[in-house]
Amino acid sequence: MSNRISSFPPVVSKKSKILILGSVPGVKSLEMQQYYAHPQNQFWRIIFELLGKDFSGDYETRIETIRKNNIALWDVIDTCEREGSLDTKIRNEEHNDITKMLNNHPSINVIFCNGQKSFKNLKKILGKESEIPVFVLPSTSPLHTISFDKKLKEWEIIKTFL
Repeated sequence: MSNRISSFPPVVSKKSKILILGSVPGVKSLEMQQYYAHPQNQFWRIIFELLGKDFSGDYETRIETIRKNNIALWDVIDTCEREGSLDTKIRNEEHNDITKMLNNHPSINVIFCNGQKSFKNLKKILGKESEIPVFVLPSTSPLHTISFDKKLKEWEIIKTFL
C-alpha cells in the first residue's frame, strides 16, 4: 500500500476549552482540504445544532463558529496509509503530538473523540490515565449508521463543557 495521506493542521486558539479529535481525513475531506467535507458526514450539522446556530455550508463560517465557541479540532493521526476512507483500512499510522498541543493550550480541559478509532489511538498516545477527561462519541461518518437523533443525543454532552 503506497497511498500515504496526511491530516490537516489543528483548528485551535488560546481560548479553546474543548478538543474534538477525529482519526484522519477521509477522501472527500482531503480533496476539499476541509475537516468533515463529505456531505453525508453529520459533524457540522451536529455542532451547529448543539450550539443553537443556523447551519452553514460555508467552511470559513464553520471554522469561525467553532473558534468562537472555544472548540478546537484536530485528528489523532498525522500520516498513514489508507485506500478509501475507512478507518479499518488505516495502516502504518504516525500520531499527531496531542500531548504537545495540550501543553501549549492549557485551557483545553476535555477531549471528545469522534468515533472509536480516534479514541483507541488517543489511548496509545496519552496512556490509559489521562489528566483531563476523555469521552468517546459515536462517529459522525455516514458509515456509522445510527440515526442523526441518536448521535446528537450522545454528542449533547459537549454542551456541559461549553
